[in-house]
Amino acid sequence: MRSSTLLSAALAAGAAAATPSRTTVELPRRAEALPAVSASGNAFWANGKRFYMRGIDYQPGGSAANLDPLANPTICRRDIQRFADLGVNTIRVYAVDNAADHTVCMQALNDAGIYLVLDVNNPQYSINRAKPAPSYNEVYLQSVFAVIDEFSKYSNTLAFFSGNEVINHDEGSTQAAPYVKATTRDMRQYMRNRGHRVIPVGYSAADVSDNRMQSAQYFNCGTDDERSDFFAFNDYSWCSPSSFTTSGWDVKVRNFTGYGLPIFLSEWGCITNGRDFSELSALMSSQMTGVYSGGLMYEYSLEENKFGIIDLTKNPVSELPEFGKFKSALSKYPAPTDNGGFVSTTNSVACPTTDSVWDLGSWGPTALPAIPEGAKKYMTEGAGKGPGLDGSGSQNSGEDVHTTASPGSGQPTTTPGSGNGNGQGGAAGHLSPPDFSIFAVTGVVAFCTLFGTLLL
Repeated sequence: MRSSTLLSAALAAGAAAATPSRTTVELPRRAEALPAVSASGNAFWANGKRFYMRGIDYQPGGSAANLDPLANPTICRRDIQRFADLGVNTIRVYAVDNAADHTVCMQALNDAGIYLVLDVNNPQYSINRAKPAPSYNEVYLQSVFAVIDEFSKYSNTLAFFSGNEVINHDEGSTQAAPYVKATTRDMRQYMRNRGHRVIPVGYSAADVSDNRMQSAQYFNCGTDDERSDFFAFNDYSWCSPSSFTTSGWDVKVRNFTGYGLPIFLSEWGCITNGRDFSELSALMSSQMTGVYSGGLMYEYSLEENKFGIIDLTKNPVSELPEFGKFKSALSKYPAPTDNGGFVSTTNSVACPTTDSVWDLGSWGPTALPAIPEGAKKYMTEGAGKGPGLDGSGSQNSGEDVHTTASPGSGQPTTTPGSGNGNGQGGAAGHLSPPDFSIFAVTGVVAFCTLFGTLLL
């Protein structure tokens, strides 16, 4: 009789343990971590499916504001609601504070199903196209690697840009190309050496027809450790009313057919004749998906250049007419549901020959600067705390002369460090807190089993 009472009491305790009391505070539900995106063949992939970028460029206040929108939960949550309303799946941010924590905003993006394409540079820490040699140095790379350390933790970090429009119309700007390519090499080596998830790294080229193709070829030539994982460029040649052929986009598809790496538009959206965002009709169609993986519309917030679709200076924030037009275009031209005619193989191309237009200075068509001696320690020790957006800068911290890298020097050189423990194929992310109720139930089962044994 007493044993039966104890057994009944145990079952009652189990029921009580499995049912939350009225005073239990339920934590907010979090979405599972988004599947990490990888580059394979000439396309991007997420969870075994072709991934097309349908995104928007996002840097409130522009570069002059020196603001990291992903380090401020109030700002990012305000804007993520509108990203979700638009229906974008990717945003690009041009500068972040690598000394700040981004957990809240990256989780909010994840919960909204949105990925991040991130520039690792900022105005203080970047390659200076006017004097590239001294700007490629230990201080600069420490800042770059600190960005990687922070954002490789999140599975919705889609890709890194090693440079943005460093090569442009300016005379001599092409001589900065070897230093950007060396940075790309160093970033890829750092991720592998530190045991991080390997996130695609590439370059965002300016809308400059004179050197766009040479840039594309240059970042996809040489040894495997030197080549980019993708190539992107900014394009404003489709000015409505226009079409696939009127804009010249048909030529750009032909030019990049067989390129061997994923390509996307890192900025698009001409404003010359107003905006209807009809570019998406081609970008999401079979006319382009065999070569292009979508793109990022420029831009979210209204700045001095008048490209934005949201006015952040108003209280409350005001949606401009272009907001609704972009939302309608995204709805009208959805992402393809198939593989879009991708090419499964990845291949390099020949390095462009140097001439009066493609001038790489003393480096010639293939040579690259070796990683600065003082930066090698980061490969084994890690970058440590980043300098943030208010550091003293790095552009004059190096030497005017660099040694030449040996081919293949960017391959992993050490046993991967602990990093974030993600490994090469892992997908880091912030998941929901574990549900401990299972342990309570398990404990009751064990308790009942014990008493059942005593009854025998």
